[in-house]
Amino acid sequence: MGQYLILFNDEWVPEHTEEEIRAKAVSGRAVVAEMEAVGAFVFGNGALNAETVVCSVEARDGEAVFSDGPYVESKEHLGGFCVIDVADDAAARYWAGRMAVALDWPQEVHRFPPTVG
Repeated sequence: MGQYLILFNDEWVPEHTEEEIRAKAVSGRAVVAEMEAVGAFVFGNGALNAETVVCSVEARDGEAVFSDGPYVESKEHLGGFCVIDVADDAAARYWAGRMAVALDWPQEVHRFPPTVG
């Protein structure tokens, strides 16, 4: 078994109405329920956007320095994700495909490296 991150960038999709977002949430939750039923789902959240940013933090001289901004410059912003624990890349691709179809949003899949030690 291995853990995978399925994620989407909220800049990959056009603006949606509240009604559209609610409908996509229902579709996405249905796929998550299927993941839970087979024991694949670990954790996820689809409610991240620029408004959910709490702070930025960087290390300076061995100390954590927090600020409300400016944030790291990036053209991309994580919109939602789920972590799954499945047998292989093919299974991860299957669930990412299910989520892409359910949400009608592109998804990206990352394999977490094995834990050392």
